[in-house]
Amino acid sequence: MTIKLAVSQYPVSEPRTWNEVEAQLRHWCQMATDDGAQLLVYPEYAAMSLAALFDADTRADLGRQVQALQGLRHDYLALHRRLATELGVYIVAGSLPWTLSESCTVNRAWLCAPDGGVGFQDKQIVTRFERESWDISASADSGLKVFRTALGMIAINLCYDSEFPLLARAQCEAGAELLVVPSCTDTQAGYHRVRVGCQARALENQCYVAQSPLVGLAPWSPAIDINTGRAAVFGPPDYGFPDNGVVVEGRRDEPGWIHADIDLDAVMRVRNDGQVFNHRHWHEQGSISLPPVEQIDL
Repeated sequence: MTIKLAVSQYPVSEPRTWNEVEAQLRHWCQMATDDGAQLLVYPEYAAMSLAALFDADTRADLGRQVQALQGLRHDYLALHRRLATELGVYIVAGSLPWTLSESCTVNRAWLCAPDGGVGFQDKQIVTRFERESWDISASADSGLKVFRTALGMIAINLCYDSEFPLLARAQCEAGAELLVVPSCTDTQAGYHRVRVGCQARALENQCYVAQSPLVGLAPWSPAIDINTGRAAVFGPPDYGFPDNGVVVEGRRDEPGWIHADIDLDAVMRVRNDGQVFNHRHWHEQGSISLPPVEQIDL
């Protein structure tokens, strides 16, 4: 099966009204679907631009931003569901802090289906900034997921999660053929850490990995003030894939979409008849316990 994939280098913005938020997102989705995209991927923390709608004191305070965002989160999700339905596509919405209880706020990304269905993936391992400065935590109740879709088996690793191989491995053993990695990094070192993680996950699991970074500057925001990276789609450097494993990549920090036609049958071909069998030989490392994964029809 071939998927027409659109991966965004999505820019931070400073909207003044909800109508501006909706108009920008609709414009971006329309650009991608005009080029035939079936799956659209937005970055980690793309939703933080919504904080521009708040007063100056709320903008400047990380905790107050998160609290205020809870009043917009359902409208934000509904907007993505509506666009997915209207345009007949799957959309990985830009993640946002999602408060579960007084003591737990997670980083949650939603996958919206063309029939109106939704599923989510919470970040499993949070960064120092998230845990030390922002009080974002991993959910104790929501683990890894793989989404069984009309396009194939899709899983999500949120940024830092891509740097921990057992997470992606568990998802791939549960059937994932495409791993999408929404990311948000404020340094080139941070971007490259995620990129190296993505390429390593593609190599060892012999699958596609798509990285979608947030880009641009938002000096008004203590959460997403600097954002850098380049979108890319990676595969295993083996039969049917580029020698360096880079299927396509964008230009650094330049807002826009990159597009790729990815053949999921190529994943099975290389796993079954590649030059090497990284996926098959994983267990020869010895006994390694993997986290559980829930399969969700979407």
